[in-house]
Amino acid sequence: MKLWWAHTKAELLVLLRTPGFLIPTMLFPSMFFLMFAAPNLTSTVAANLSTGSFMAFAVFTVTFFQFGVGTANERENPWSSYVRTLPAHPVYRNLGKVATAAVLALLAALVLVISAGFSTPLDLPLARWPRIFLALAAGGVMMGLLGTALAYLVAPKAALPLANLIYLPLAFMGGMWMPPEWLPKLVQQISPYLPSRQWMELVWPAVVGDPWRLQSWIAVLAFTVAFALLAAWAQRRDELIR
Repeated sequence: MKLWWAHTKAELLVLLRTPGFLIPTMLFPSMFFLMFAAPNLTSTVAANLSTGSFMAFAVFTVTFFQFGVGTANERENPWSSYVRTLPAHPVYRNLGKVATAAVLALLAALVLVISAGFSTPLDLPLARWPRIFLALAAGGVMMGLLGTALAYLVAPKAALPLANLIYLPLAFMGGMWMPPEWLPKLVQQISPYLPSRQWMELVWPAVVGDPWRLQSWIAVLAFTVAFALLAAWAQRRDELIR
């Protein structure tokens, strides 16, 4: 626990000392929601579904870039190279990153909910929130692992542009910005096979109170395992090279 807390504390301090990354990361999903979604939400059902989608978008933004771009930048940091030489298992370092990303993702989702509460007829009963948090956490872990894999597979300077090339299409085609039936016909055919869409198939039922489909959980679990294996291999390869 001491090692985990030490890494978590260090990660949190780094974020607090870089407000240029912390504040935009927390505010961007809410700003996007207020500009493009909120003005069109006139019913409670639509407001609930859109808020759920954008909460997932907020968690996606935090976890994917925290693990993707953040970890990639650390590969060029002399301090990170030194930490790798210490006689502590990398799992503690990774758990510290997970805890930090969870805090930041929770804050970003909270800002989104507050924004939706003031700008839309949002009405999410308290009883639905445990399932919503579970669905958001499942997708956040999945996307964090995808970001980690990206961080170790590409050169640090290429991480940000490549992350954007993955992040924006996944968010759009996954239905985070608009209902799937509003997507272009070709995108509608591709969407069900994407990890982001399967994540949304967990979020939407949780928001409206419908039962989950087992297929969606199996799909998210399969993507999570695949991304975890890829990230572990990529991290191990990078540490052996260095």
